[in-house]
Amino acid sequence: MLRVAIITISTSKSAGDGEDLGTPALKQYVDRLGAELVGEELIPDDRAQIEERIKHWCEPQRADLVLTSGGTGLSPSDVTPEATMAVVEKEAPGIAEALRLASKEHTKYWMMSRGVAGVRNRALVINFPGNPRAIAEAGEPLVDVLEHAMALLIDDGSGH
Repeated sequence: MLRVAIITISTSKSAGDGEDLGTPALKQYVDRLGAELVGEELIPDDRAQIEERIKHWCEPQRADLVLTSGGTGLSPSDVTPEATMAVVEKEAPGIAEALRLASKEHTKYWMMSRGVAGVRNRALVINFPGNPRAIAEAGEPLVDVLEHAMALLIDDGSGH
């Protein structure tokens, strides 16, 4: 079974300011994938901490897929893409492009998302938007594709 870790990135929510709706939205997406949730975290928009937590979950035997939510916009505190690119070994630009394209029909701001995707230690890392509704909307086209992508990464023989 696919093992998934989720990291919600929000300085205000991690400080207890308001309700965290990102984590429940990511959990629903993990359920939609039929995957096992192996860890969840809510952390601030701190580049070093984001890098460290992605690296933690990408270690062998921890998670096959790491989903982040938040920190992908244009504000000065939005550093999730930079943190992700600092730790992945290989970029998967088509996945990030698909997330943006899927958002196009739901928001006029779709092109402002800077989320990225990539691979570290055979784990796939995907940056989702911070808007909880956008997680399901943008992620829907990936549901069927992720099975094939993960088979290639895990090398279980069903990829080719």
